[in-house]
Amino acid sequence: MSFFDKLKDFSATLGHFAARWRVLAALALLIGFGALYLQKRLSPDLAPPEVTAGKTTPAEKAPPAESLEDNKTGAADKTEPPAGAETPMESVSGQIVDVPARPVLVLKGHAKWDDAAKTLTDSLAKVTAAATKAGLAPNGRPLAVFTDTDDSGFHYEAMLPIAKAPEGKIKLADGVDVGASPAGKALKFEHRGSYDEIDATYEAITAYLDEKGLDTNNIFIEEYLTNLTDAEDANVDVDIYVFVK
Repeated sequence: MSFFDKLKDFSATLGHFAARWRVLAALALLIGFGALYLQKRLSPDLAPPEVTAGKTTPAEKAPPAESLEDNKTGAADKTEPPAGAETPMESVSGQIVDVPARPVLVLKGHAKWDDAAKTLTDSLAKVTAAATKAGLAPNGRPLAVFTDTDDSGFHYEAMLPIAKAPEGKIKLADGVDVGASPAGKALKFEHRGSYDEIDATYEAITAYLDEKGLDTNNIFIEEYLTNLTDAEDANVDVDIYVFVK
């Protein structure tokens, strides 16, 4: 047998092997696709990722839209009260107390509503300075007594309680005098927040008094449990005493 005849036989043998490998490869592909098909029919949740527009996305269901909105809007949206729920201002209630008279240093004045916080702060600072200069120790939190109000402004008495009124006539700085705080039966209310928002508390108090049919003596006291420094200070605690008949 010539060299060329042997080469032909070798090529034929390779051709047979190549044909067999093509058949085996085709069978392997068919078996693989069959297994995937059975897996998808029997266990849809375990299906492989789907390819869409060049991106691989899981075949599982996407998260509900609500959780995506939560991520966008933040937790603050979840804290909104349900419709019709009462706010703290709408649920205000008064506590009946007997307010005793106390010796105080007092400074009287008049102010416009827009300047209420600054005027009261300045007046209380003068009263405190007068007490320090006279050697009189405070014995309680500062007070503002509102004696007359109208749409334009109010008359007030800035007070600082002291342990004991000084004996005899005493002259104090900045027109500060010695006096006594109002006494009698009163309803005690609470305001917690900025002084700029105290009007909302008074509106709630007025509604409460109207609902209960209570008459007042047109005098009320603000007791400042925290220092009144700025009308926009968010951390101002004020107890309000409304004297009733």
